[in-house]
Parts: sequence; structure tokens; C-alpha cells
Amino acid sequence: MLRPGAQLLRGLLLRSCPLQGSPGRPRSVCGREGEEKPPLSAETQWKDRAETVIIGGGCVGAGLTTYFHPGINLKKIHYDSIKLYEKLEEETGQVVGFHQPGSIRLATTPVRVDEFKYQMTRTGWHATEQYLIEPEKIQEMFPLLNMNKVLAGLYNPGDGHIDPYSLTMALAAGARKCGALLKYPAPVTSLKARSDGTWDVETPQGSMRANRIVNAAGFWAREVGKMIGLEHPLIPVQHQYVVTSTISEVKALKRELPVLRDLEGSYYLRQERDGLLFGPYESQEKMKVQDSWVTNGVPPGFGKELFESDLDRIMEHIKAAMEMVPVLKKADIINVVNGPITYSPDILPMVGPHQGVRNYWVAIGFGYGIIHAGGVGKYLSDWILHGEPPFDLIELDPNRYGKWTTTQYTEAKARESYGFNNIVGYPKEERFAGRPTQRVSGLYQRLESKCSMGFHAGWEQPHWFYKPGQDTQYRPSFRRTNWFEPVGSEYKQVMQRVAVTDLSPFGKFNIKGQDSIRLLDHLFANVIPKVGFTNISHMLTPKGRVYAELTVSHQSPGEFLLITGSGSELHDLRWIEEEAVKGGYDVEIKNITDELGVLGVAGPQARKVLQKLTSEDLSDDVFKFLQTKSLKVSNIPVTAIRISYTGELGWELYHRREDSVALYDAIMNAGQEEGIDNFGTYAMNALRLEKAFRAWGLEMNCDTNPLEAGLEYFVKLNKPADFIGKQALKQIKAKGLKRRLVCLTLATDDVDPEGNESIWYNGKVVGNTTSGSYSYSIQKSLAFAYVPVQLSEVGQQVEVELLGKNYPAVIIQEPLVLTEPTRNRLQKKGGKDKT
Repeated sequence: MLRPGAQLLRGLLLRSCPLQGSPGRPRSVCGREGEEKPPLSAETQWKDRAETVIIGGGCVGAGLTTYFHPGINLKKIHYDSIKLYEKLEEETGQVVGFHQPGSIRLATTPVRVDEFKYQMTRTGWHATEQYLIEPEKIQEMFPLLNMNKVLAGLYNPGDGHIDPYSLTMALAAGARKCGALLKYPAPVTSLKARSDGTWDVETPQGSMRANRIVNAAGFWAREVGKMIGLEHPLIPVQHQYVVTSTISEVKALKRELPVLRDLEGSYYLRQERDGLLFGPYESQEKMKVQDSWVTNGVPPGFGKELFESDLDRIMEHIKAAMEMVPVLKKADIINVVNGPITYSPDILPMVGPHQGVRNYWVAIGFGYGIIHAGGVGKYLSDWILHGEPPFDLIELDPNRYGKWTTTQYTEAKARESYGFNNIVGYPKEERFAGRPTQRVSGLYQRLESKCSMGFHAGWEQPHWFYKPGQDTQYRPSFRRTNWFEPVGSEYKQVMQRVAVTDLSPFGKFNIKGQDSIRLLDHLFANVIPKVGFTNISHMLTPKGRVYAELTVSHQSPGEFLLITGSGSELHDLRWIEEEAVKGGYDVEIKNITDELGVLGVAGPQARKVLQKLTSEDLSDDVFKFLQTKSLKVSNIPVTAIRISYTGELGWELYHRREDSVALYDAIMNAGQEEGIDNFGTYAMNALRLEKAFRAWGLEMNCDTNPLEAGLEYFVKLNKPADFIGKQALKQIKAKGLKRRLVCLTLATDDVDPEGNESIWYNGKVVGNTTSGSYSYSIQKSLAFAYVPVQLSEVGQQVEVELLGKNYPAVIIQEPLVLTEPTRNRLQKKGGKDKT
């Protein structure tokens, strides 16, 4: 717990924030099994006020540490953790038992080699060291391996393992030095929110008033959440590992073996003294979820207890390990440990402030373990101190889950995530357990047999549609696969005729009240649109980074419809709500995401089709681009916005969710003469890239500012309102940019950029792609990328790394294809059409 007024939060205090354990006792599974763990030293001092109260003790997960992560910014969390652990003994005087022999991931299939190449192209622009190594190098580093099946390895120097108990003690010592008060035992019995945003934290030792609380309570996190009416989607699963006795061949080694991860065998293996420690991940059919904890809560007093081991569940993994590391065949097992790990549905932790509850933060669900502890603590403390995250980690946002995340869904996904721990990670990956949720759009049943669905914040949304005779299976690949030709057909459908897409997963908010205009003027860098009009607006952080992109429609005086992406719904709502409270604005904010369905109609024949169904004049002079109107389509009330993420003539039609089928059928019937058809998000992505439309989370996020992202048109630095980030942005502009977002084309063979690939110039990595696709108009690959300003001119040649090969690329004048409104303006002025 933090003393009031302590200014050293950025030090070790919140770096030890994700120390997991019971509100009443630390997790005793830290350290070596069978040993008694001395308690955290209890403080005699008690304070009745605190800046921050952290609920939890112990340290997340088992002891493996690695720089590797398939995500992008999560690599930074891993990096910060390891760098902290490396200097922790020197800083605190506490021995931490940190071993860094490196680690090797084994590829024993060609597709796994492709995966390693895919990961290598995403590491060049990070500080993390990572290498693709040959079998000869692998055998040199791990001489006990059977090399018969080994094709390649992914090697991370500096990886290893650490003793969790020693690390916990060192973090606690460092936290005390920085002004933290640690109390043990101090079980939290009640949390009460006060009207001023502070909390009353009740314990048997007394109560404390806190400006904020952080739930870091490990597998007790659900119980803590329930105290304030939240159901955190967390499931405890049983994880077993095996420790062997001394193995003579291991004892004879002159240096410690690197940590081994046999991905096809689905286990990790490392040296433990003169023996080996082996930990498998069972299939989702065999692994065990601790259901009773979900139903009845964690047993009171649970700490150092373990579950009963079950070798039968892991026997196939043991056999795979004995084949790969033959010395295991003659080793004796001296210990089988079976303890709990807390999983979220997607195995990623939940980190940050929670929507709907003021000053309540979480650091929970750490399925990956101790490698997240130090980095997440630093990430959270920086965020709390500076009012914004130090870098973007929306994939860890606790607000990615909502009311649709039922216990049944969480259990199904946690089982899947555990069983899929080591499967190949493809681009555009889909996982199907627990689907569909209750959050399907009104069109789900009508479309599910016609398309490949993607999962977006609980919704099912068409990715691509198939025709009779086409391959309808989900066939993930690192190269072009069965969706490539169908997506090309959908692209042509939108460009040449007219097509419909289901956009219901959009996040949708209604904001009204006497201060609504003032609030939005404070939140957004763009001006507020006039009544009846829509614009694209961005919320910036205090440091001038892009927190969110929304469309803002001024429906009637002082009443607005705000639209954001599906994955940003509660992420954006939390920000808006907190700013409204902080500034004392008199507004009403309502989340209407689940109430409204959305259909997008786009293509040159869109106006002709829709005009058949409405008495409203849809002509270009009367219903202009970026206008919004309430009207009826086939007698169904809709809010129609003339906008389309395809860049072609189009409307988004917002309507009651229960009207979706009737509206869809009416449009499809009306468009038969025009050859109307469906299109999905894959085709939309190709269309928006050609029009150079940026996407939030890719081209812009909390790692980028709007100037380098090419969003100057939407940022009005001269508007009177002092919007969030305005002053920081002025300073950024005055200093000049170091990098810019550019559009580039590249000729490839059977692979297209996805985003986050390395950009090379003169033998060095100079930047990264943000998103990419195949351009069906010029039949080349197309990508957005960040490069240094000096390399951002049109015509500049660079290289893009894809699957281990560098492809020549050239920066082009954007957009590749002009939008329909721009083409119209040029035609009226007698200009040339760029297509």
C-alpha cells in the first residue's frame, strides 16, 4: 500500500503491482515446492489514507522468462521485466536467483519454419534480440537433443528463469524503499466507492481511504471484483510440471542448457540443478478447469496447497519429450506439481482502468506468468502517474470484454487457449470455441451459411463470402489462401456495382445534454460538425497521441451519435465518461451498441438501389457526402449517414437490431436488377487501403501522433477550444517530425504484407509496416508503413521483409485510388479521374 503523497510511484512500488495472491495471504506456490515460505514481513504502521491501494501478494506465475512474444508491444513488457530483474539484486540487495541461459523454440515442421520467419520480420524494429538458427547451432547449444526432426530454431539470448519467491521478496524490499507500506495479513473484506471517486477499503486491521485501488489478487481477482459488482472473466486451470532427479549427462555439462520449447510436443523443458524440469500444455479435451472455484469461489485459506497430480493426462507429452530429449527415458521423477493458473478467455492479462467504475484498476489474468510482472507494474505506474499509457496495449484492455462474456464463454475459451498454447499462430487467425455469443447481429442466421465469420468483441461479422463450388473451409496460411479469389470478386462488386456489408459490431454512443458540445469540443481535435452533418474526429492523449478515432454525427441540436470500432467500444466509452466526470459536464452518455444494427451499402449503384426504397431525395446535391438524416427505408426507420469506409458511394444505415433482416432483405430484393451482392471485412480492408484510409489500432494508436500519421486534415489546432493534447501537439509540430506514415507498393509472389513487418534500407531496419493487403486494382501488394522523414518522399525505394525474404518496395503518392466524392469534384471541375 502506498503512503499518501509518495512521489516515487514510478520506482519499484507499482513494478511489484502484479504480485498475485489472496487478499488474505500471498501465493505460496512461489519458490520451491515443499518448502515453507516465510510471510512478507508485516508492518506495524497503519495509515488511514493512501494514494493507491494494491490488493494482492505473491508473484504471478511460474518462473520462465522470455523476450519472445508474438504480439508487438507485449515484447516491451517482456523486455522491461527482464531488464528490471537483471538489476534488482543490485538495487535491493536481495538475491533473486535469475538464470539467463537463453531459450530455443524448435521447428519440426515446414509450417513452423514459416511461423518463425513470420515472427522474425516483426523483431527487427524492436530492442529484443532474436535469431533464426540452423540445426547445427541448436545441437551445439543443446547437445542432449535428438535432431532427427529439428528443422530450425528461434533463439532468444537473455531468456531463462527466475525464482518467484526470491523475486517477490526483492520487489517487496524495493517497494518499501520507494515509500510503500506493505501489510500482511490484511484480507480485504469490503470495497465501497464514494461519490468523489475515492474508495473505502475495509480489512480486519482497519479501514483505509484510497484515491484508487488496483486489483492484483491473482486467482482471488474474481472475488475482489464481485465486491463491487463486476464479474471478471477469469478461469483457474490446472497446470502440471515434472521435476526429475539428477541426470548424469546434465550434470556433466559445462554450462546451463537453454530453455527448450518443443511446440509440436506442446511442452517447455529447462535445467533444474542437475536434472530437468518439464511442463506440458494438455489438449483442451484433457486439460482440467477448476470449475468448483468458479461456482463456489476459491477455498478459504488456499495458498501453498496443490491439486492432485495426474500423469495420465500428460503422458503423450512425456513421450514426446523423451523422444526429443532421450536422457529423460532413464530419469527418475522426484516431483509432480499441479497448481492453478488464472486464464482470461484469450490467455492475455487484463491491465488498466475499468470502464464503469471510477479509479478501479486491474492487473489480473496472467496466464503467461512471471515474465509480465515487472513490465506490467512499470506500465501501470507510468499510466497512473502521467494520465495515459506509455505505449499502446489495447489487447490487454480489461474493457475488451463486456456483458456478453458469460462464464460459459470464458470457460470454453480458456480451455481452448490452454490447449492451443503452442499451436501455429497464423495471420487472420480465428478460434471457434464459445461462439457464437448472445451478441450476434440480426443478420447472423441469414448470413452464417454464406460466409466465413470473424469474431469482433463478441459479434460475428462476415470476413468473406463464398459461392457454390468454392472451398468453404477455414484454411489459415502465411500465404494467399482460399479467401484470396472470393475477396477479389467482392472488391470488384463494390467498385463496379453495389454490395451490402454487416457493420453491426461498431461501438455506438448517444451523447446529449446542455454541455454536450462543450464536452466534445474538449475531447476531439476536430471541430464539432453542424446539425445534420458527420465528421471524423480523434481523441488525443495529453501527450498528443491518438487515443481513438470516431465518427461524430450531430443529429439534432446538442444530440450526437458517436461511432467507433468494435474493439474500441468500452475503451473509448471509459475515456469519454471519465472526462465528463472530471470536467463536471452536464451530459447524458448512453451506450447503444447492442440496440442498433448497421448495414453498409456501397458501390456506384448504391444510390439507385436505395432510392427505390425511400421517398427521401438521395441525389448528390440534396444528400451530400458526410450528411446524416433520419428517414425510412422500406418503411423501416433508419439513421442514414452518407459515408463508406470503402471510399465509394455509400451509406451506413443505423436501425433497430430487430429490423436488420427486414432491411437487408428489402435492399437485396431492390438491387436484383443492379446485380447486388454481399461483401465482407477483407474486401473492405483492401478498398480502404487503396483509398489511403487510416485504421485505428494500425496506422494510429497511443504510439503515434496524428501529424506523423497524416491526419492533419482532421486536427484543428486553431479552434478556440483547448482540446486534450492540443498544447503537446503544437510542441510536436514545432520540433518537427522524425517519421511519417507512407503508402508503398511491392511486387511479391504468393504473400502479402499484414502489418508490423520490418522495413529495410541500405541493410538496416528503418521502420515498420502497419497494415497491408493485395491491391486488386494494380495487382500488387499495398501497405502503409512508418519510415524516417528523410525516406518518406514519393519514389523512395525501400525493402519489406516477408517470410524471410526482402521484397523491393516503392513509396507512392497516396491515395492509390481516389474516393468517389473526390472523383465527383474533379469531374465537375473538368479534372482527370485517378483510378
